[in-house]
Amino acid sequence: MTSNHNGKLKLIAAFIAVYFVWGTTYLAIKYAIETIPPFMMMGIRSLIAGIVLYLWGRLRGDANVTRKELPSLILIGVLFFLIGHGMLAWAQQTVPSGVAALLVASEPIIIALFEPLFTREGTVGKRTMLGMLIGVSGIAVLLMPHGFDFKNTNLLGSIGILIGASSWASGAIYSRVATLPRSPFVSGGLQLVFGGVLLILVSYLLGEWTTFNVSKVTMQSWLGLAYLILFGSVITFSAYTWLLTITSATRISTHTFINPVVAVIVGWALGGETLTWEMLVAMALIIISVYLILFRKVIPAKVKVEKTAGNRTEHDP
Repeated sequence: MTSNHNGKLKLIAAFIAVYFVWGTTYLAIKYAIETIPPFMMMGIRSLIAGIVLYLWGRLRGDANVTRKELPSLILIGVLFFLIGHGMLAWAQQTVPSGVAALLVASEPIIIALFEPLFTREGTVGKRTMLGMLIGVSGIAVLLMPHGFDFKNTNLLGSIGILIGASSWASGAIYSRVATLPRSPFVSGGLQLVFGGVLLILVSYLLGEWTTFNVSKVTMQSWLGLAYLILFGSVITFSAYTWLLTITSATRISTHTFINPVVAVIVGWALGGETLTWEMLVAMALIIISVYLILFRKVIPAKVKVEKTAGNRTEHDP
């Protein structure tokens, strides 16, 4: 009885972390890149978090990566972190954190459109098509205030975020068919490490290191970076990988309903960002869109907390 109760509490805590902590990371990114260049910041975040997760997996006795698995890990590191996180950090120099989170919520739309082409998920149904149409409408409402003026830096940043979201979605689809380590800590840790190394390399090639002055980094930026490493990657990613051992990836993906709401509210309450009617309408449309796309998959999903550890039902990074 006590064991079952503790298991439920652990399950709830893990979902809270994935739902809410990931929603707050957009404001943390905004603070971190105020005085730390974006690609450098994301590279440091990914590299440190990846090393911690990988070492934790190895200390647990998890099997190490094989030579056959390395190419897939590197490619996913590129899609998830170099392009996905890199573009997000770059774009948030001009795009508010709440808007960024709403644009990232387009990932499930992209996945629903292309996943059937590469996996056995089946064709896209009418409900999914309706959801994608509503999602595109939400993004259009979000970009409407400037009349789609391509000279506007916010629009350019928004396009950058959509590119990053498309890259992340591609990585998510590829990870379904890729050969990866069985351990989520070893797999996820190395994806972060490879992505972090590449982000730092790009940062160097862009000249971020030559203009960077560590003495000018504010305490707010250091705290933002530390929050992203500890809470955004190490703790929450650990919660995410643990959830994948006891429930389906589909159920976990419902965090895309909550993250934009949290990001908009936190950005407005703590970051001094403006909460406009366009953002509220876009938020509602995108959330409805994601719900419609995942509805047919989420309903049959059942969560079962196994009494024995390590019973993995799905293998996602």
